Amino acid sequence: MISLLILGTRTFAEEVADLATAVPGIRVAGFVENMDRERCRQPLEDLPVYWIDEIDPLIASHQAVCALSTTLRSRFVQEAAAQGLTFATLVHPAATVSKRSDLAEGCLVGAASVVGTHSHLGPHVIVNRGALIGHHTTIGPFCSIQPGANIAGACSIGAATYVGMGAIVLDHVTIGAHAVVAAGAVVTRDVPDRVQVMGIPARIVKEGIEGR
Repeated sequence: MISLLILGTRTFAEEVADLATAVPGIRVAGFVENMDRERCRQPLEDLPVYWIDEIDPLIASHQAVCALSTTLRSRFVQEAAAQGLTFATLVHPAATVSKRSDLAEGCLVGAASVVGTHSHLGPHVIVNRGALIGHHTTIGPFCSIQPGANIAGACSIGAATYVGMGAIVLDHVTIGAHAVVAAGAVVTRDVPDRVQVMGIPARIVKEGIEGR
């Protein structure tokens, strides 16, 4: 049995807590806050909310996942890791992940999601409800793949990229790091780093961004 701390206290943290309770061998032990200490005064989902600087007694006996849907969750993860926390990987029982694919630490795979064969998800990737990851596809660390997104086979998604709800990425497409694919976009060709694309077919609408 893994005692789990959820980094974050917003509504997505409640969603991740629900996911975690569906996973055999996981016990949600509480939440962790790092920005607003006032949020530690009241329980969340009837569980304690710990301040990030006060979790030292829990380090040896607990693991964590980060429940911030923004790709900038890397900051919270790094803060927790610096204190010694290690990270669990959670796959909802209603998701399908090929046995020939691998998921790094801290990944979350939601209900009805599919990860095809020979694919790799880097650390702290979020694959939200009903998202599809094709075969032989690589998803970089801290990516967020939002509900209903469909990434085809043999694709490469760079670190900290955000793929919005219902977006489609065609096969053999490469998307750079810290990019944003807007909800409903259809990506038909490669996308460089640090841009936002939207539309059908997707076109660059903003440059010089840092993910979402």
